[in-house]
Amino acid sequence: MKVLHVIPSVSLLRGGPSQAVLAMVKALRAHNIEAEIATTDDDGPGVLSVALKQRTEYKQVPVWFFHRFSPPLKFVREFAFSSSLTGWLWKHVCDFDLLHIHSIFSYPSTIAMRIARIKHVPYIIRPAGALERYCLKQKSFKKRIYLSIIEGSNINQSQAIHFTSDQEALESSRLGFKAPGIILPHGVSIPNFVPDARSKLRGLLKLTENEPVILFMSRLHPKKGLEYLIPALASLADMRFTFVIAGSGEPSYELKIEQLLKSYKISERTHRFGFITGEKKDLLLQGSDILVLTSNSENFAVAVFEAMAAGLPVLVSQGVAAANLIKKERCGYVVKLDIANITSAIKTFLHNIEHERAAGQRGKELVLKEFNWDSVAVKLIRAYENIISAKMSNAR
Repeated sequence: MKVLHVIPSVSLLRGGPSQAVLAMVKALRAHNIEAEIATTDDDGPGVLSVALKQRTEYKQVPVWFFHRFSPPLKFVREFAFSSSLTGWLWKHVCDFDLLHIHSIFSYPSTIAMRIARIKHVPYIIRPAGALERYCLKQKSFKKRIYLSIIEGSNINQSQAIHFTSDQEALESSRLGFKAPGIILPHGVSIPNFVPDARSKLRGLLKLTENEPVILFMSRLHPKKGLEYLIPALASLADMRFTFVIAGSGEPSYELKIEQLLKSYKISERTHRFGFITGEKKDLLLQGSDILVLTSNSENFAVAVFEAMAAGLPVLVSQGVAAANLIKKERCGYVVKLDIANITSAIKTFLHNIEHERAAGQRGKELVLKEFNWDSVAVKLIRAYENIISAKMSNAR
């Protein structure tokens, strides 16, 4: 079976959904599926230094990179138009049994679906949360027009819509798409074990051994809810804790967060790490006491599951799709997205840190059992096989 995954970008700057594709393809290939990725050289404001228009081993998986049109206008640049990708898809899309399209409202995804329809190649679409209420409210007029004229028919003609959570499927159902939905979560990459991570992190941050560390690890973006979390932490100024922010975003928004930390007088107990990977990421996940993500909307929230895999309890808002699972499995706290509720939950946690280690262990056991990439790949292959089989039956 040959499967082509199409996504606008695999840049680290584009967050969890882009990184999930790399891990997904790696897991599929471990099961002898000939999976490849076609994408652009997008890297936020710049472009990746990669070979173009040839099959390249990138992050241990085969990727075809094509140049992204990069004018000064941000909204045009982020649409990720690529004429070379278009030409390659037109020529090679029939080499594959199935296309797995990731993201919508972006040129590479839209053109891949359109070409697949013309060439009668089956495809499924993973909207990556873009059909949820919060996301559709952002630039809503443009998105409504785009859905009605272009993307709606592409989605309706897909063999399936790939949702990563029940919540994402439920929110998208109100739009009335004809294509059936399948619910398959992402897998989670298990972090490398860091011996004595708690002491090492406190040494790095120059903290005492028993100082509580509250971790926020995500892309810095208005939807992530830092405007609620920072005031909540500020109202607990009489309690001992250190706040760590690991993530990057648009320079203007990063400046806004810095100003927010200063205005609420918690900048002195906050450490900014920027975007992190590798050993430093493993150290933060294993050495902190809790991960907090008070987001308006998350269709999966890779960082939350990574924290659970590292044994951390988590605190999430109701807008995070994993909220019901976290509540059911008692892996942490679920709060309404308001300052008072966040404050109350963090205060409770700080009074019960030792007790909450058991919640972290429950989360770890859950992720290792249910969200490893191997088991996710098996389920995904089964979905692929059913789609291809149905397509062949209809062609007879």
